[in-house]
Amino acid sequence: MPEVGTIGRNLARLRRERSMSQEGLAAKAGLSKDLIAKLEQGRRSSCRVTSLMKLATALDAELTDLTGRRERLGADRDGGSVLALRDAILSPSLLPGLNSGAGLDADDDGTPTPLIELDAAITAAHDRYWSGEFGPLLSVVAGLIIEARLTYRNTGVSAAGPLAQSYQLAASLMLQLGKADLAAIAAERGIAVAAEGDDELQWATINGTYAWVLLRQARLEEGEALAVRVAEQIEPDFKARPEHLVVWGNVLLNALAPRVVAGKDPADYLSLVSAVAGRLGQKVQAYQTAFGPTSVAMQTAYTYAVLRDPGKTLKAARNVNPGDLTRISYGRHLLDVAQAHVDARQPRAAEVQLAEARKASPVWFRHQGLARSLVGEVREELTRPSPTIRSLAHEVGI
Repeated sequence: MPEVGTIGRNLARLRRERSMSQEGLAAKAGLSKDLIAKLEQGRRSSCRVTSLMKLATALDAELTDLTGRRERLGADRDGGSVLALRDAILSPSLLPGLNSGAGLDADDDGTPTPLIELDAAITAAHDRYWSGEFGPLLSVVAGLIIEARLTYRNTGVSAAGPLAQSYQLAASLMLQLGKADLAAIAAERGIAVAAEGDDELQWATINGTYAWVLLRQARLEEGEALAVRVAEQIEPDFKARPEHLVVWGNVLLNALAPRVVAGKDPADYLSLVSAVAGRLGQKVQAYQTAFGPTSVAMQTAYTYAVLRDPGKTLKAARNVNPGDLTRISYGRHLLDVAQAHVDARQPRAAEVQLAEARKASPVWFRHQGLARSLVGEVREELTRPSPTIRSLAHEVGI
């Protein structure tokens, strides 16, 4: 979803750079000229994500070029550097034919970190991610990649998991900060390392992250196809361990999301993930992720929020147990509930959900285009904006 007040300017600029008229763009994107005109004139501050993707494709542009998604850490940066993490992901020492260096800091003594310490550090970093502590996390992820790379070089296959997970963490963080291309490269590096290891479920988990990156790049068919291929490859039998079901269920969710955004029927995926959750019976954690009945309820609510069916969204939301969700997962779910209230013309109820989403994870909230869009819509609906909605608008930069 776009940053409010940004999409219209970017749309007009990109259209003019390509010497396209509003009529020509509308025809190429399969959308109405009226929608394009309203966006460019500021009479509409947002539109459906499917329409944004069609516009980006018609303009031969990245979705982020259109939406203006950017890093918004501000004072929460906590000494971290996006460029340092970029350098760790894109280290020249990884080029073929180079046998030394491994991208280490100049003052690193070359001693590998013991696996037990590395695993603990990566788990702690993932916990920070799921809590939305992006600033502190940014200050440690580059170092984790470097440490894990050194340990992998010295230890071999047994360290493939930690290195793959450090790349996966980098991919997830970069995607949250609006750096989709860096996220894709980090995910690819993680997949390559996991493929060299002996844990297929680790490999599948990071492929799920890559499918999420493809979704955020508006590459819907590729994202769904990748998740489906991976799900087929790791399909469990009736004796499968719980962690196997967790990974398979989450990969299926990564196939469901692009199907929903593309406007296609997701019933087959919902049926499969419901069956997996039923076998588990409760939330189970594995590979720095979790899956269970609440995961399915949350994704069902997301599905109907995207399809703009507020009644079914709110019905599904009643089956979500907040205690089963991390802070940013719960915040994301609350945005779907807020979307349902906006669609039902209940701005005050949407305001409550938005305030709760911000409370769940303030830094994460600032980075959510959907939050900015919803706050803008609620503010426009209210005759007298409350102090809460004014505070939320300031928080997301409106």
